[in-house]
Amino acid sequence: MRVDLNADVGESLGPWPMGDDEALIPLVTSVNVACGAHAGDPLTIERTVRLAAAAGVAVGAHPGYPDLVGFGRRDLDMAPDELEASIVYQVGAVAAFAADAGVPLRHVKPHGALYNAAARDPRLAATVARSVARVSPSLVLVGLAGSALVAAGLEAGLRTAEEAFADRAYEADGSLRSRRLDGAVHADPRVVAQQAVSIVRDGRVTTLDGASVAVRADTICVHGDSPGAARFAEAIGEAMAAAGITVAPLEG
Repeated sequence: MRVDLNADVGESLGPWPMGDDEALIPLVTSVNVACGAHAGDPLTIERTVRLAAAAGVAVGAHPGYPDLVGFGRRDLDMAPDELEASIVYQVGAVAAFAADAGVPLRHVKPHGALYNAAARDPRLAATVARSVARVSPSLVLVGLAGSALVAAGLEAGLRTAEEAFADRAYEADGSLRSRRLDGAVHADPRVVAQQAVSIVRDGRVTTLDGASVAVRADTICVHGDSPGAARFAEAIGEAMAAAGITVAPLEG
C-alpha cells in the first residue's frame, strides 16, 4: 500500500503569517503552494517553493478564486475565459519559481470554493482541466475522489490523482462537511491519523453520523492553515508506518 501525503501551504500574506510551513513541509511528501489569488504573495511563493525543494518534497500549485478577503472560500461567478486565464496565470507563477529553484512543478490542486465547485460541476471542471493542460500536459490534476474534476482531467488527457482528507469530516453521501457547520474540521491528531489509515487501508471513512462510506485516495490532504497541522502530519506518518503503508510522492 502506498499513498501521497499533501499539505496546502504558502498561505501567508506579507507580514501576516498563516500556518507553520517550516515545521509542516518536511513531514509531508507533496505541497500545494498558494498562488497569490486566495492567499500568498510573490515572496511567500518563492520562500515556500524553496522550503519544499530543500526538504525534497514535490511541488504543486494551489490556484483559487481571486478572493483574498474570503480566503478563496466564497463562490465567484467568473466567465470561463476569465477563470481559465486566472488559473494559467496562477499556476505559471508557481511554475516559474519552481524552475528557478531547480525542481519541477509536479501537480495542480484547486483551492477552496473552486475545488468544491469543480468537484460538482462538469463544465467548471472542464475549464479547470483545460487551464492546467495549457500550462503543461505533464501536470497531475488533483481532485476530490470520484468527482467531476477527476473525470474532466482524464478527458483532457491529464494524469489525475484522487484525493481524500484526513482532517475534514465527511457526510453520509461521501461529500465533505461544509465549513459553515460545526464539526467540519477534526482537531484531534489521533482522529486525523485513524481516518487517514482507514481511507488507505480499508477504502472507507466514518462519517460524522457514524456511518461508513467508501472513499479511495491516491493522496491524503492536511490543511496547512489548521491549528496543529504539523502534529497531524506527524501522527499520520507514524500511523501509516505502523500499518505498513508507504508514504511517498505521487508517481510522475
